Amino acid sequence: MSEQTQQTEIIYLVDASIYIFQAHFSPNVECYDTDGNELSALYGFIQFLSQFLRRVRPGRIAVAMDASLFTGFRHDLCEKYKSNRELPDENLEMQLNACAEICNIFGLENYSSKKYEADDIIGTLSCRMLEHSAGEIGIGIVSRDKDLAQLLRSSRDFLWDYSGSRKRYIADIENDFGVTPEQFPDYLGLVGDSVDCITGVPGVGPVKAIELLKNFNSMQGVYQNLESICDLPLRGAKGLARVLEQHRELAELSKTLATIVCDAKDELESFASATPESLTLSQIDIAQFENFLGEYNFVQGDRAHLLSVAKNIQSSR
Repeated sequence: MSEQTQQTEIIYLVDASIYIFQAHFSPNVECYDTDGNELSALYGFIQFLSQFLRRVRPGRIAVAMDASLFTGFRHDLCEKYKSNRELPDENLEMQLNACAEICNIFGLENYSSKKYEADDIIGTLSCRMLEHSAGEIGIGIVSRDKDLAQLLRSSRDFLWDYSGSRKRYIADIENDFGVTPEQFPDYLGLVGDSVDCITGVPGVGPVKAIELLKNFNSMQGVYQNLESICDLPLRGAKGLARVLEQHRELAELSKTLATIVCDAKDELESFASATPESLTLSQIDIAQFENFLGEYNFVQGDRAHLLSVAKNIQSSR
């Protein structure tokens, strides 16, 4: 697999929020402007992008930003969805907007939406890239969010927690979670996802969900075979069918919330019509980057460091 992967063009789709908030909450990332206002999220994201571009040298890449907190279509379906999150304060909002600016300066296509989440943007881009390449490319999804595993389609695709340095291919997903990428929405529909406030079916944990999907393949298959569940080698199997039937509506809603949209359209025509060529990495605009660092009042030491790194990336291309 490794030899095949090296010979295959990889299009990288980056889940930006993971790395922005990782920097924002990290005690190891500290950055303030000349007036003492925090810039840690922005600084950390620039560091991430710089390191990624320098080490990976991607030819085609896009960045998905999250802008749909409390406004996305999933909130219309379930008011509790991601109710554990808070809107960014004025300072963090400023940094998030600046992160989108820096993507443009660094020559990366980047997308956001008030209706769809970054996952949906990545899902739609992934499908678009595969359609336009006849499946001859690999999709590298850069994120630590396990939900994105459902987008892996071929042996060339992988989910990469870049900061954790681990790439998960389809076989790794099956080994780690006991289900296939295609089964991931069904799995989350059954067990729920506390990170996103997705309830799932009460009392159904990973062991039961894996056994159900191993025997019946999908949530639809589970509900078509409720009478057979009592024969499964599971503790409490006799009452499990009753619990599933009682919470069927909740299970189906949970699956819908956990399913990544791969054909997002509406106001997202800009990326719903993307092609591999449109995701080609451009040159860093060094002059614009220098102006950017001045506009956001980076202190001289940080400004000089970031500018030096950007120039090194540019000269190495």
